[in-house]
Amino acid sequence: MIFQSCFMMTATLLLFVIAQCVVGVNSLSQADKISTLPGQPPVKFQQYAGYITVDDKQKRALFYYFVEAEVEPASKPLVLWLNGGPGCSSVGAGAFVEHGPFKPSENGLLKNEHSWNKEANMLYLESPAGVGFSYSANKSFYDFVNDEMTARDNLVFLQRWFTKFPELKNNDFFITGESYAGHYVPQLAQLIVQTKTKFNLKGIAIGNPLVEFNTDFNSRAEFFWSHGLISDSTYEIFTKVCNYSQIRRQHQGGTLTPICSGVNRLVSTEVSRYIDTYDVTLDVCLSSADQQAYVLNQLTQLQEGAKIDVCVEDETIAYLNRKDVQEALHAKLVGITSWSTCSDVLKYDMQNLEIPTISILGALAKSGIRVLVYSGDQDSVIPLTGTRSLVNGLAKDFGLNTTVSYRAWFEGRQVAGWTQVYGDILSFATIRGAAHEAPFSQPERSLVLLKAFLEGKPLPEPFL
Repeated sequence: MIFQSCFMMTATLLLFVIAQCVVGVNSLSQADKISTLPGQPPVKFQQYAGYITVDDKQKRALFYYFVEAEVEPASKPLVLWLNGGPGCSSVGAGAFVEHGPFKPSENGLLKNEHSWNKEANMLYLESPAGVGFSYSANKSFYDFVNDEMTARDNLVFLQRWFTKFPELKNNDFFITGESYAGHYVPQLAQLIVQTKTKFNLKGIAIGNPLVEFNTDFNSRAEFFWSHGLISDSTYEIFTKVCNYSQIRRQHQGGTLTPICSGVNRLVSTEVSRYIDTYDVTLDVCLSSADQQAYVLNQLTQLQEGAKIDVCVEDETIAYLNRKDVQEALHAKLVGITSWSTCSDVLKYDMQNLEIPTISILGALAKSGIRVLVYSGDQDSVIPLTGTRSLVNGLAKDFGLNTTVSYRAWFEGRQVAGWTQVYGDILSFATIRGAAHEAPFSQPERSLVLLKAFLEGKPLPEPFL
């Protein structure tokens, strides 16, 4: 009887402790819960935002914005999104310009009908410290940031973030991003594998990524020429006299030679300042600072039946600098006077741009992690031609045979792009009519691509 009583007391105490732990964990995430964002339409899913300290001694903290999936978040995958730069904001660009639930406008926030939280729980991270609302109390940190430090901080962020949201620890986990995230994403995934961190990592996806300096940048000349942006004579000079990787390398080192400076000036003159090199077919935002012969209220472009607000980045900057918005996001400005899309304080080690990450993609695929590399086909910054050749070469180097031959894929009745799959683990895809930030200019097609990738299914074939 005494034994039974003691057992009952012990069991009760254990349940109490467990209950207290659950309440404690929940309270961690509840502190970051967003009641509502200023000007947002009503929604049923939950939003969270706040800070995770990644270095206690240096008081270095990374800011995140987390959006639950619209339906059944407990069973949906978790997708981490990282923008590139290096030094640009995943919250400002990824969440509010590309594929988050809302987009700023002159009249508040508009619901994004092609938000990626229709298919996944979306986690947007401003990384490294010094980007957006993320900060370091030790300002000297900003002078020595590199790929290794960024990957390490991002891993610590994830480990500590999951203590706030332990219910998502076992969900399928994907790391995604674009541009310089061609470094961030595979390097973080590689670190997770190397440290045997117990995340349920299923795959990575990188859009218009920088993975090999010379190939990626030198493909710009052919792209400009093939799209009619430069003349035949300039194309020849741009390939034989001084190519773009030379220009970038010299510019980063502060030693741009007169010959390369002249080539760069010639190319810029022919392309003109009124072309968005991130999408050569998209109109540019003519802000009030750029004096024109006419006044622009709000420029939109009709593309594939949808209006693209090409001034949404300006509107996002204005929105995220509002005090009421920062309060709703639990954000603060530390050591800066205003939020900006790309960091004004971060001095990233630009030599890291020349670190190739293409082999990491192969190693990840060999370890069983699915790898998707995709390209918006109107981007001249990291053109599809270089990316496609790199992925094809990677497949050959790692002995991955083609399992899906190069073919068109569809969104509805229209061709949405082209794709090729190697070994059912490595895939390449283009998004037709898309920019460097593909979900910005082709949101519906990008969502179809994401859905197929998360589900591990082939991209849609012709509509019959």
